[in-house]
Amino acid sequence: MSWKSRGFESSSKSVMSRKLTLLLCFGCFCAGMLFTDRLASDLLSITFQWAVGNSIMLIRRELILLLPEVKGISRRMATEDDRLKLVSEGCDPRIKGERKESKDILGEVSKTHNAIQTLDKTISNLEMELAAARAVQDSMLGGSPISEDSSISEPIRKRKYLMVIVNSAAEYLNFLCANGMKSSGDKRTKLEEEKGIVVRFVIGHSATSGGILDRAIEAEDKKHGDLLRLEHVEGYLELSAKTKIFFATAVSMWDADFYVKVDDDVHVNIATLGTTLARHRSKPRVYIGCMKSGPVLAEKGVRYHEPEYWKFGEEGNKYFRHATGQLYAISKDLATYVSINQHVLHKYANEDVSLGSWFIGLDVEHIDDRRLCCGTPPAGTKNVRLIVWFSNVTVDCEWKAQAGNICVASFDWSCSGICKSVERIKEVHRRCGEGENALWSAAF
Repeated sequence: MSWKSRGFESSSKSVMSRKLTLLLCFGCFCAGMLFTDRLASDLLSITFQWAVGNSIMLIRRELILLLPEVKGISRRMATEDDRLKLVSEGCDPRIKGERKESKDILGEVSKTHNAIQTLDKTISNLEMELAAARAVQDSMLGGSPISEDSSISEPIRKRKYLMVIVNSAAEYLNFLCANGMKSSGDKRTKLEEEKGIVVRFVIGHSATSGGILDRAIEAEDKKHGDLLRLEHVEGYLELSAKTKIFFATAVSMWDADFYVKVDDDVHVNIATLGTTLARHRSKPRVYIGCMKSGPVLAEKGVRYHEPEYWKFGEEGNKYFRHATGQLYAISKDLATYVSINQHVLHKYANEDVSLGSWFIGLDVEHIDDRRLCCGTPPAGTKNVRLIVWFSNVTVDCEWKAQAGNICVASFDWSCSGICKSVERIKEVHRRCGEGENALWSAAF
């Protein structure tokens, strides 16, 4: 009995332990499932965040690397949109672009051309000044054309003048008297300082150096101090050579806008001359005078015979246009050109033809001003107002003066100057001259 009961008890205990084990296993399984789900979700969350972070960083890095291309793409897309918009509106962007580019190119070409012209002008001026300085240096080293008696002060060279009047004269006192400059050098100095006008009387020496004529000239120079002595032998056939020398000398001594040559038997209104020249100050190469074109005289023995007539074509031809020799003016650039090239400039028989030939091939503006060659009233007459000469009708200076149109220069064509100038030049000045105070009140 006891054995059976004891066996039943052990059997019931075994069943209970199995149930408890299964229950505990199921509970552990559920607990494990719950714990595993939370851990997995946490791990998944962490893994996702890490992956997303790395992706963002990777994407951000790639965007940074590709940023210019992205911008370029956006610009191209915007350009394409604009182009489509223009086409839809009926405008061809290629034509507009070509027009704009064409205008831009033309503008740049114009600016470049202007810059080149300015640079060329600057270089040309520098070359002129350099050549002039070399010419002066060579002249000083090799023997200056200026007489040893003449002296050049430093302030004269530095001062800027309106014009330098060089008068090829022996009867220069008549010129002074006729133009209100008869007194001592005080007025002449005042004229230079206040008006920038230099007046000198250019003269060389006689064939017999140190003769009576030369001594008389030296005495006059000491008295008046207004002569410009040149190492040049005076003579009618040497006027072309003298022209080169006195222009070269004047350029080396005075820095002026214009250089004027006038004969001693010509009446000149200096204030009117200064006003006339001042209008052309802005022009670099100017040749001013009464332009003419006379016949080339091939016949020997006649006045104004041209030995080299054959250079001007067939017999009976005329000269090219050139300023008459009584009075003409040239700008500084042209005077410098003559100074630099004086040794190679050809001399013809007539001085005015020679000067015109030196400029004929240059870029020079020829200005024909008929007020530089007015006729003078015939002596002893008051009613004659027209003088006919060489088929030209010339209104005399008195008539123009009465009309308020003062002449710059007056002379008689028949005499190539004022006929009997010693006797008549004061009368011409009285009837054709500008007012007494015109020179001092003029503003150039």
